[in-house]
Parts: sequence; C-alpha cells; structure tokens
Amino acid sequence: MLSVVNADGSTESGSLIDEIVREGARRMLAAALEAEVNQYIAELAAERDGSGRRLVVRNGRHRPPAVTTAAGAIEVAAPRVNDRRVDAATGERKRFSSKILPPWCRKSPKVSEVLPLLYLHGLSSGDSVPALEQFLGSAAGLSAPTVTRLTKQWSDDHAAFQQRDLSGSDYVYVWADGVHPKVRLGQAHSCVLVLMGVRIDGTKELIALAEGLRESTESWADLLRDCRRRGMRDPELVVGDGAMGLWRALVEVFPAARHQRCWVHKIRNVVNALPKSAQPGAKKALQEIYNAEDREHAEKAVKVFAKTYEAKWPKAVAKVIDDAEELLAFYDFPAEHWIHLRTTNPIESTFSTVKLRTKVTRGAGSPAAALAMVFKLAESAQSRWRAVTAPHLVALVRAGARFENGRLVERPEAAA
Repeated sequence: MLSVVNADGSTESGSLIDEIVREGARRMLAAALEAEVNQYIAELAAERDGSGRRLVVRNGRHRPPAVTTAAGAIEVAAPRVNDRRVDAATGERKRFSSKILPPWCRKSPKVSEVLPLLYLHGLSSGDSVPALEQFLGSAAGLSAPTVTRLTKQWSDDHAAFQQRDLSGSDYVYVWADGVHPKVRLGQAHSCVLVLMGVRIDGTKELIALAEGLRESTESWADLLRDCRRRGMRDPELVVGDGAMGLWRALVEVFPAARHQRCWVHKIRNVVNALPKSAQPGAKKALQEIYNAEDREHAEKAVKVFAKTYEAKWPKAVAKVIDDAEELLAFYDFPAEHWIHLRTTNPIESTFSTVKLRTKVTRGAGSPAAALAMVFKLAESAQSRWRAVTAPHLVALVRAGARFENGRLVERPEAAA
C-alpha cells in the first residue's frame, strides 16, 4: 500500500516517486518469487508418497525480510515450500532454495556498487549510513559496522585479485594507463596504474590495478614483472599514452609486444604545443591521419600535417613525426579492431566517473582502502564491458595471422 501523499508531493517515507518505484519493485519481486515457486512445484507434481499425496506442496509464506535494493528497502513475503523428498545418497530432506532471493540475501549486488562510490566521495562509515537512507529510502542491514566489514572485504578482494594466477588468461591486446581518481594514495604524485586486456575470445578483462608513478619506468616494470611472474605472456599489442616509463618497462618485461600510442593522448599533447587559433585546424588534420583508410593514406596525412605546421611550430610536429610508427601500428591488425586499438578509451571511460566525481577527503581512509574502493568500482563496471568487434579475429591475431591495412593476407598454418 502506498502512503498518504502530502501537499508537497512527499510521503512519510520520502518522495512519492521513490515510493512508487519501491512499490513497483516489491510487486515485481513478489510476482517473480510466485512464478519461481509455481514452476518448482509443477515440475515435481509427479513426486508422491505411498498414499498418493504430493511430496512437494506450498506451505504458506515466510516472514517478509527487508531486502535493500537499488530501488530502496522493500519487504516481500516469499512463498514457502514444503518439500518432503529425501536425498537417497545422504538421507537428508531436500529443500527448496530460491535463486532469486536466497535465504541469506539482504541486499542486491547493485548496492555494492553504490557503497564504494560513497566512500570515494569522502563519506566515513558513520556518514554513509544516513547517506544510504536518503539514496535507498532505508539503510536496513547496512549499519556502520556492516559497511566497515565490507570495506575490509574489499581490501581482501583486491589483494586476492592482485595475486591470482594469470597463466590461464591469454591477453592478446592490452591497454595501459595511469589514472588519477583523486583519492588519497601513498605518495604525493601517485596514481592508479591500470592494465586491461582482451582475452582470446574477444572479451575484455581487468588485469591489474596498483598504485604507482605514471612516468616511472620502475613503477610500470614492477607491475608488469608481477603479471609475468603470475603467468601472463607477451601481448600482441599494448596501447598506452606517451608516458615513457611504460614503454621502457614493456621493452624489458614483454619485449615481443608491439606498441600503439593512444591518439586521444597524442592529440591533447600536440594541441597543447599550439596557440589556440591553430588548434581546431590541427585537430582536424590529426583526425585525417588516424581515420585514413589505410597506412599509405595515413602517412600522406602525416606529411600534410608536417608541411602545414612545421615552419611555425616544429615541436608540435615532432610529437607526431617521432612517434609515427607507433601511432600507426593499428593498421597491422584487423580493421574491425581499429576502433578499440587507437586509444585507451576502455580505461578512460571506466574511470571517468571516478575521476570527475571524487575528491580527496578523510572518507577514503588509508591509501590501501582508497585503492580497494577504486578496484571495486572497476570490478563492478567490468560486468558491463562489451567484447571487441569481430571477437573471432582475436584468436587469429594470437595464432600469428598477418594483416595489412586491416585485411587478412596470411593465415597461420594451423588455421589454414
């Protein structure tokens, strides 16, 4: 039942629209639980005892638990099942357990995505509870001690993630970037070093996430060495920005990997060396390079850019000429993958919300806790990452197929 609406459109438990959403969520959950139980009972209708009575029947309802969801805290009286069947192997009674609302479930996974964001906003465990009450309508089951336990679990999860075996994960493409999510880390100029990869089936996956210095060869080398120690093999291509530390570390740790410079970072770097009046034209000229239909046309566009800007702004032109080979490396890979390989956007888009909306405050706690929050946000985002276009071509790349200007020109012998 909905509450009485006040003159200002609010109710005793918050705004009317929030209560409508919660009531709608409650009804949908109740209907789903009913359908689940009905299906379970129907499938076992033939199961009967010696007297011909059904062994699986309905048996009233459970006491309604408060379940915290993204729509707020809702109470649903789930239907109860009386299952009198006995497991022949163990002699124990069989039990019905809802896959939608397990007995232990008191909050939906979406709430787990909200909590680290609140922490990154600078909320202490004590402050997060009233904040959750406003966001969810209720903070049932999310007391300050509960939130504190969750943050400890996040740190443990991050530690386990950084120690997992990588020998079974073949990353063909890798994006690498150092992001600054504006959380308090261990050193003044520290950032979060991120590695994200494309597995042989074309799916994207977070590989590693650690604190380090973006321009430091040693920081990147430490991270890459750790990945190699845990079984990671050389990727076919690594996409990153202009941080020299990354490229020096790659030569040392994964020497077989080719390098692709991120065009978004490069354009930003080039236009910063130009006066504002020249920037629009330069951006357009640079777009002509990386949008060229093949390497030959791209190289011609590089020459046009140099001819146009070299006389007045040689430093800006040198930034393109000196890195031309690594800026055009993507042409030697499938054309369907170019959109993914020209930039580090997969990392940028994942962390953009964190970088824009977080601030350095006491709320993130220790550097380790702050890093754990960033990890949990990235982990939550990972479930929404899409596979690369034409994922079947990733295996061909790994197998050694040769591509020219995006087209397959030579298959590996095993795939021929």
